Amino acid sequence: MHKAQKEIRKSLEKIDLVIEVLDARIPFSSTNPMFNRLASSKPVIKLLNKADLADPEILAAWRKHLEQTHGVKTLVTSTSKPDQLGQIAQLIRKLSPGRQRQSRIINALIGGIPNVGKSTIINRLAGKAIARTGNEPAITRAQQPIKISNDIILHDTPGVLWPKIENENSGYRLAITGAIRDTVTDVEDIALFAADYLLDVYPDRLKQRYRLTELPPDGVKLIEEIGRRRGALGAGGVIDHEKAARLLIADMRSGVMGGICLEGPEQIQSEHAE
Repeated sequence: MHKAQKEIRKSLEKIDLVIEVLDARIPFSSTNPMFNRLASSKPVIKLLNKADLADPEILAAWRKHLEQTHGVKTLVTSTSKPDQLGQIAQLIRKLSPGRQRQSRIINALIGGIPNVGKSTIINRLAGKAIARTGNEPAITRAQQPIKISNDIILHDTPGVLWPKIENENSGYRLAITGAIRDTVTDVEDIALFAADYLLDVYPDRLKQRYRLTELPPDGVKLIEEIGRRRGALGAGGVIDHEKAARLLIADMRSGVMGGICLEGPEQIQSEHAE
């Protein structure tokens, strides 16, 4: 984090605008406070990526909130729909200072926390595999300039998380979406948070996915029911809670339950008030 911050500060003088790639399912929790602080004097584009995995209604509320409250421009993107990415270059040109000079090179800084799909977006924009991609956090290692057109250069930055996540719920959401490595989290604890949230916000999705006629009373019972129905059983038919927890998290990450957002603008305001 410290190294990345130093590199970004050093390059900001030649940067015309800043692009932050967010996870559309958790726009607040996937926002790096460092970017907000360092980019305060530059035009900002927030890319709400993985939109195909998000709840469209809550996502629309987030776009309105970000544009009206924070004064940034937003675009909804999905790496599964490459045609959406063409809007990015158009918006970069529109927001860049001195854009009336067509010969001028526009330098845009692009960043995002681990595993939000930033490198895949860069590769699609460049038309070739330049940035390393993967389903694990922390793939991009160092800042690098990438020419995506005759007039636009992207300056890629490593995906970094900040040292202290003040909102505990944000930590859970980051873990559910895969921004935090699975090896450093307790999957049963993470799944319990997810289960309680789904029971509260998306009960019908749970019924449909796991063919439930009645919903369990709490997250623990839900994970046990998933274990029974999906064969997560150990010796003697005892439920393997860890395996059942991994099945729930995998379902949430894959989108098989439909578009889900793990937070909304009003929800975050309520958490801040608490």
